Parts: sequence; structure tokens; C-alpha cells
Amino acid sequence: MNAKVTENTQQHRFELPIADGAVAAAYYRLENGRVVLIHTEVPSEYTGQGIASQLAQGIFEVLRKTRRKAIPRCPFMGRFLVKNPQYSDIVAG
Repeated sequence: MNAKVTENTQQHRFELPIADGAVAAAYYRLENGRVVLIHTEVPSEYTGQGIASQLAQGIFEVLRKTRRKAIPRCPFMGRFLVKNPQYSDIVAG
């Protein structure tokens, strides 16, 4: 899968196309200019394939490029950041 993470500002989520119209998504809200990551979803038939990690990596790359900070409230995103300290510069607080 060579899909790219995009931001859907209308639905307040980052999206990663998977296959056959399926999408992995990470929902957020904005607080004081920061992106608060609140929930990550991967369709059940695609769990355990590293898709959530691919989504997270894409999100943090997008945030880095757009010079925004993230607050991980989603447990998955918090664990991802612990395992991937190269994105610690993007975390606010």
C-alpha cells in the first residue's frame, strides 16, 4: 500500500485509504492551534497489519510539514509516540 495520509478538515480527521474504499482514520479537535488526537479507527478486517502505525506516521509527517503541534489523547497515538521518539518535537506539552 502506497497510500498517503490526508487531512479531512470538514470531518476533523486524518485519513489513510486502505483498499476497496476502506479508510483508516484518526479524529481530532483543535485547541489553541494544537491538534488534539482523540481517536484512531482501523476497519476490523485490517487490524494487525500495521495500518494504524502507518496512519500515525503520516499524521506526524503532515503536522511537521505544516508546523503544527499535537496533543495525543488517543491511547494508540500515545503508545506510538513512546515507540517513535523522532516525533517528540511535534508533541505539545
